Amino acid sequence: MSSMLTRSQRRTICSQLGRVKLQLLYKASIHGFTGAAFHQQCDNRCPTVSVGYNASGYVFGGYTKQPFSQSGQYVHDDQAFLFTFNEEKLLKYPVTVPANAVRMISNSGPYFGEALALVSGSKAVVFSNPGNHYNFTAAEMHGNDLNLTECEVYEVEETSELVRPWRTINWESEKRKDLIQSIKMYKPTVSSVSQVRVLLIGPVGAGKSSFFNSINSVFRGHVTSQAIAGCSTTSLTTQFRTYSLKAGREGKPLPIIFCDTMGLEESTGAGLDIDDISSILKGHLPDRYQFNPSAPLHSEGHGNHKSPVLKDKIHCVAYISDACKVSIMPKKLEEKLDAIRRKVNLMGIPQLVLLTRVDEACPLVTEDVRNVYKSGYIKEMMQEVSARLGVPVSCVVPVKNYSEELELDPDCDILLLSAVIQMLRFADNYFDEISDRFSNIETKE
Repeated sequence: MSSMLTRSQRRTICSQLGRVKLQLLYKASIHGFTGAAFHQQCDNRCPTVSVGYNASGYVFGGYTKQPFSQSGQYVHDDQAFLFTFNEEKLLKYPVTVPANAVRMISNSGPYFGEALALVSGSKAVVFSNPGNHYNFTAAEMHGNDLNLTECEVYEVEETSELVRPWRTINWESEKRKDLIQSIKMYKPTVSSVSQVRVLLIGPVGAGKSSFFNSINSVFRGHVTSQAIAGCSTTSLTTQFRTYSLKAGREGKPLPIIFCDTMGLEESTGAGLDIDDISSILKGHLPDRYQFNPSAPLHSEGHGNHKSPVLKDKIHCVAYISDACKVSIMPKKLEEKLDAIRRKVNLMGIPQLVLLTRVDEACPLVTEDVRNVYKSGYIKEMMQEVSARLGVPVSCVVPVKNYSEELELDPDCDILLLSAVIQMLRFADNYFDEISDRFSNIETKE
């Protein structure tokens, strides 16, 4: 049976319940819109999440830790709640009369108090009585559409972290120092290049600018916010920006430059245009070039680098992907990223993916960022983004940007610094390829 809940909706529900996953028990379109079919599949199973769907697009239901039965009695549950989704946001309505949280009716599906019943009276309809044991408004809960197109019941199962991490990482404080030192001491293998240029590409709000701010914070020793970052539906970055890093406030420049662009947007004529990518990759754009979404860049335009050399070009591309939105990536956005990836491939530039907000995507990682490689869910997200963007899983690196913290966290730093190390390694591969190419040309001559 396939679930109608999106990955994002499943994750949002699970975030309310701890380290859990949802196992589908009952699907009305398969088992039948009857109380008998519901009870056959769900009796004595707990805890459960029941979900109703209607033609108006509402997704709503309830949670109870008590097992279903056909006793006809009310059951006490002080943790029961009803919910509905407003887009991807969950609105929650806790039980107000715990003694009457759930009612066990034989000819009905899930029946919460006297407030809400799915598959009511063995029909594909909803019984709705707001304010009776649960406080909600009918318009907000289900849009006053009481006809069900589907009803699903999931059993809530505890998930345990993996016994051993599926990717090895050293979390000791000395490792953090070693990573910082390795980055400080790094030198590109090509003498004409002193700093690796990494282009950050991603959808609006995925965390491109926040990633630079986070890396900058690590080397400054405190949380900083140099690049404009935040929550918006349109790109907060409107210029092509090149950000250098320093080893401390008065320290030397580090051997890496992050190049930030406008965020990618789903609609045509908005955000970064994929036709602009070639000019950026070839090094034609100066710092602070002002993007114009309605007009592609011209490499020969005023102020542009007309004859860029290797040090001006992009040496590695990092796609930024929000772990909370991987499974709901719009098709048009996925197509844009695929077109960009093809351009980058043609130029032989190495690519990796930074998977951001891993702590928000998985309760296990929220609890402790060191669980990132013990989380089966994060592994699944990395595999999915790998398939969607066409890069190996080995090229997907999870990170947690600094967004609300005031102080640095050593474990977050290790993830961030490990991502930078991968970028430098990938850039070395690019430089080695170029050196080999020139050596072959010289040999033939």
